[in-house]
Amino acid sequence: MIDVKKIVVLQCETVDRWHSEPIDNPYEGFMSDVCKQHSFNFQLWHEEDIARSPDADDAVIARVKRAIDGFNQQRNDWIETVDDHLARMIEEEQVQVDETARINTETPGSVIDRLSILALRIYHLKEQLERTNVDEDHFEKVRRRIAVCLFQQDELSQELALLLNDMFAGRIRHRTYRQLKMYNDSTLNPYLYDRQQEVA
Repeated sequence: MIDVKKIVVLQCETVDRWHSEPIDNPYEGFMSDVCKQHSFNFQLWHEEDIARSPDADDAVIARVKRAIDGFNQQRNDWIETVDDHLARMIEEEQVQVDETARINTETPGSVIDRLSILALRIYHLKEQLERTNVDEDHFEKVRRRIAVCLFQQDELSQELALLLNDMFAGRIRHRTYRQLKMYNDSTLNPYLYDRQQEVA
């Protein structure tokens, strides 16, 4: 039903492509949602790099902080979108869920998010191997980290495939867990709604 290997390939290929071309989404259906979610991690990663620059002044930090909040909100919203899409697929397949089926506390959308971040980390670690101003100890440290990331990517992929197989077989119950973020909501963030009252 869902090929996890294709998800990993999508994430790795787009990270590589988006570093030289605009962010795109040529995919359809479930994979389009996976790509969209991944795109917010890509943008979030690079804003966080800017935020850590010692040369960034207060105006830059303020702009970047707002961008990080926005991308993080969208990242979490699209984890839910991926899980909602998966729920529709399970319903369309008329999966009969076993009465004793347990719920996995980490949803497939959350695992796909972790794989997305790993794809970014692996790309940027490999960039380190192209540097000419560092010593062999640095390269060795980077190679060890790449090996760990590749191991984690492989292991997470295998576990995601097992989780999806169990869900479509009705052995595990799927549920979208809502993040219900409050900080960007002007009706729930006390600082925002207090400020609105002051202005009024």
